[in-house]
Amino acid sequence: MLSLDQIKQFETEGYLVVPDILPSDTLAAVRAEYSTLLDGLYQGWFDAGLVSTSPDTLDFWGKLLSAYEAGVDYFQPMDISLPGDRIHVDTPFHIGPAVFDMLTAGPLLDVVEQLIGPELVSNPIQHVRIKPPVKKLDSDEIRPHIAATDWHQDRAVALEEADKTDMVTIWLAITDATVENGCLQVQPQTKNQDILPHCPRTQTGIADGFINEASAIPLPVKAGGAVLFHPLTPHASLANVTDGFRWSFDIRFSATGQPTGRSHFPDFIVRSRSNLASEMTDWLTCKVQWEDARARLAQAPHIDIHRWSSDAPYCA
Repeated sequence: MLSLDQIKQFETEGYLVVPDILPSDTLAAVRAEYSTLLDGLYQGWFDAGLVSTSPDTLDFWGKLLSAYEAGVDYFQPMDISLPGDRIHVDTPFHIGPAVFDMLTAGPLLDVVEQLIGPELVSNPIQHVRIKPPVKKLDSDEIRPHIAATDWHQDRAVALEEADKTDMVTIWLAITDATVENGCLQVQPQTKNQDILPHCPRTQTGIADGFINEASAIPLPVKAGGAVLFHPLTPHASLANVTDGFRWSFDIRFSATGQPTGRSHFPDFIVRSRSNLASEMTDWLTCKVQWEDARARLAQAPHIDIHRWSSDAPYCA
């Protein structure tokens, strides 16, 4: 639970570092689930001749690096959301029991309830981020889930429908996040913080002139800890200049009944003090929701999730 001082910091500055928020058994289960997932993926890539190094000689990190260097996309098959680009009937994603337990972990929900109330949904704007060292990145790598993330506000990377939604982002560290391996950095909210102009750069990012990077505050956090963000708080990640990977999840919670900013993706009730029976408790139900969304969206016109155009003010 948060102290009054922590709640005040979140309300005034728009961010908060909370150590040890994810139960240790949940953290261990997520790591084990992803290890099993990658074992299966890598074996399939090896059998298909897409990677050349035998899986018997590689650990979890070695398999990730081997796949990346071979040009095989490990990200989307390991992500906990469908992508923002065109969706197909076989577009991969991952929802398993450990991921579901992470999304519904009681200590996370207790903290979010203190900030936005007792009726909560798991917001579908959620991603895994497993970032290789900068020295291993392709020169044209632009994906924010793989490379460093540009300065942005979470409100601005959702659709306009959610501009008034009560929402909290929880950035969960699965490995230690340090300044060297690319932890987050923040510009605390101003008193009358609003959505800043964003532009479609390599990613959707805040336009030039609105961030003083010299005053940015780095936010290192140990594995199992988290950084909480108000949706208007400007933040970015640093580059991973170490020899290892940095692993985190971005998950969001929003008030039940309010737009999520991704209405074409499924949300579900994670906490309801007024109707306990409405809470989702089965990971398979969650997975089926995403599978149903994939089947529907594969047959429908593409829904663009980017609200900023290159001819927008401050971008030309």
